[in-house]
Amino acid sequence: MTHDLRSLSPAYFGMVMATGIISLTAHMLGFDRIAISLLYVNIGFYGVLWVAMFARFLRYRREFLLDVVDHLRGPGFFTLPAGSSVLGSQFIMLTDNTVAGRILWVVAILLWLTLIYTIFTAFTVKEEKPSLDKGITGGWLLAVVATQSIAVLSALIAVEMPQPYKMGINFLALSMWLWGGMLYIWMMSLIFYRYTFFKFSPGDLAPPYWINMGAMAISTLAGSLLILNVRDAPFLDSLLPFLKGFSVFYWATGTWWIPMLLILGIWRHVYKRFPLEYDPLYWGAVFPLGMYAASTHEMAGALGFHFLDFIPVTFFYLALAAWSVTFIGLVRSLRQAKPEH
Repeated sequence: MTHDLRSLSPAYFGMVMATGIISLTAHMLGFDRIAISLLYVNIGFYGVLWVAMFARFLRYRREFLLDVVDHLRGPGFFTLPAGSSVLGSQFIMLTDNTVAGRILWVVAILLWLTLIYTIFTAFTVKEEKPSLDKGITGGWLLAVVATQSIAVLSALIAVEMPQPYKMGINFLALSMWLWGGMLYIWMMSLIFYRYTFFKFSPGDLAPPYWINMGAMAISTLAGSLLILNVRDAPFLDSLLPFLKGFSVFYWATGTWWIPMLLILGIWRHVYKRFPLEYDPLYWGAVFPLGMYAASTHEMAGALGFHFLDFIPVTFFYLALAAWSVTFIGLVRSLRQAKPEH
């Protein structure tokens, strides 16, 4: 479909992120059939989206490159390393194919390095820039998610690696975890400022604002995995109180966002009657729900907070329902799309 390919959202790999984290959460909670089924579905999504992305680059290179330097669409490209990391985590946790997980880890790191410096350099040096209220959304936090997704996959890979690689990969996971946290503080300050000091219309409240919560959830997951890896990396043991404290800090921050985002969603769709139609950006709202379930499960296990065990199951079902509704929306949109001429 020419028109669809021309305007293909860079954030479409959010579908891989959402599917992958629900699969991982299903595995954590013992729903292995769901976990494996979604793994195979996700492999298909990942392959099709890479074909579509590459086809768009070849056929509509100008539009593709303009998206990279666009303040609103550019951050969507961070779903590429994030999706690669999440799929890699599925291979590590759900299968014996650790080679595929490690290959996706390398792919994610290379994509992250390319995008983080390309996009933010372009935003810095471009001569015409939008004002803050027109140029920033919750989608910017995909850069945090991409960073933390590499921290998560690194922590998982480190478990099975021999020394000295084990220590080095754990150090990479720690570094990415810290950098992701700092990046969140920078970006969230701007996003919160935009929230409270500029006019806010229903159209401005795009689904990626749920990443306000999702970025903190994946930061919690990465921190929890680092806590569990302490026995294999002595330098982490000296940081254990810091790891525990900041993991809880991230979880509490993400938890605070949930009622706020629900209230804003009601304001958008009920009070302001903004139409609820399929948008590929809605995958960016499904992912945080699944990630909150996974991160709470891992934090509860790492810190012994088993009084929170009801949360992962609840949010798993919410995420699975949201994924199903969004997938149905995708199928309907494909059926309604006009054929290519």
